[in-house]
Amino acid sequence: METLLKRQKIRYRIRKKVSGTAEMPRLSVFRSNNEIYVQLIDDLQGRTLASASSRDKDIAAQKLTKTEKSRLVGASIARKARELGIAKAVFDRGGNLYHGRVKAVAESAREGGLQF
Repeated sequence: METLLKRQKIRYRIRKKVSGTAEMPRLSVFRSNNEIYVQLIDDLQGRTLASASSRDKDIAAQKLTKTEKSRLVGASIARKARELGIAKAVFDRGGNLYHGRVKAVAESAREGGLQF
C-alpha cells in the first residue's frame, strides 16, 4: 500500500506543473500490470482528444511482449495526433518512472512525429 501512496504523491506533484491545452495537449500514460493506456487531454476544457491502448483490437490481436505492445501504442497515439493536426504535447508519465514500457511509449510517439 505504501508504494501506491508514494506513486500518488508523485502523480500530484507532476500534475501541479503539467497542464495541456488544445494546441499542446497533455499526453497522459497509465500503466497497469498487463495493459498500457495513453490519452491526449485538453485540460482547459477537460476533454480527451485522442486515446490508444494495448487493448485496441489491432494491437491486442498480436502476440507480443508488453514492451513491444507499448511501442505500438505510442505509434498509434502519434498517428491519431497527426490526424488531429497536433504536433506538440506535454508528457505526463503518471507517477511511473521513465523506464521500460513508459519509455517505449514516449520514444515511439516521438518517432511518430509527436514532440515533447
